[in-house]
Amino acid sequence: MSALQTNAPMLYEMHMHTPMCHHAFGEPEDYAQVAEQRGLKGIVVTCHNPTNDGWSPTVRMSVDEFGEYVDLVDQAAQAWRGRVDVRLGLESDYVPGMEPWLEELHTMAPLNHVLGSVHPHLPQYKERFHLGDIEQFQRTYFEHLALAAESGLFDTLGHPDLIKNIEPEAYDLPRLMDTICAALDRIATAGTAMELNTSGLNKVVPEMNPGPEILREMYERGIPVVIGADAHKPERVAADFVQALDTLSAAGYSVVSNFLDRKRVELPIDAVRASLEGHQA
Repeated sequence: MSALQTNAPMLYEMHMHTPMCHHAFGEPEDYAQVAEQRGLKGIVVTCHNPTNDGWSPTVRMSVDEFGEYVDLVDQAAQAWRGRVDVRLGLESDYVPGMEPWLEELHTMAPLNHVLGSVHPHLPQYKERFHLGDIEQFQRTYFEHLALAAESGLFDTLGHPDLIKNIEPEAYDLPRLMDTICAALDRIATAGTAMELNTSGLNKVVPEMNPGPEILREMYERGIPVVIGADAHKPERVAADFVQALDTLSAAGYSVVSNFLDRKRVELPIDAVRASLEGHQA
């Protein structure tokens, strides 16, 4: 029988963290427990990557702790074997110049999903790229998303309009759409997926990242989408996933993607929605 007929678990939480980033709570085993309750097949742990150049050290593990992180995820995988599929991933910061280190880092462990994220709220990012013109800062952010895709280092681009939460009163989406669409053209050509991140519902601009206008432009370009809740505590696992599926459908999508062993797997949205019925908080 098909997953649609049995409502068997299908979807993974593709974006979640551990206490090793110093701003998340709960161990991977706690996240796995919630994943089981929410009707997920598995989780891919994607804590913030270590850096070798002192980039924002207070919100990530150190290089020396990377082996501990791998072991932490493996312990959860062993503990939940046969119930929830727990996989190792990483959320890696991107700014131009980081490519050599990330290329090395991503070969240091068997990763399943690598999110490439530009975090414009970080003080070091602002110091380097916010030179007094907020519109130029916004355009630079989308340029960096395109460069991240073109680097070939990432499976998915995380929360890809996060910039709207910085000085939101100065975020004029229609005015920026030329830059955004040019970036999306490059991302589509690179073949990189993009994330629909449900945690945006709890941010200054209360909508998922990206918003519906950008999501429709992504659909027009055939860009695959991965759903993630960006869980920093166990109860956030799979938060608002049914709403995210509905949002994808409204934009035109009929499939959603997971990454396992860094290979993309497409799942029919209708079947995924059925698999979550009765499990969502």
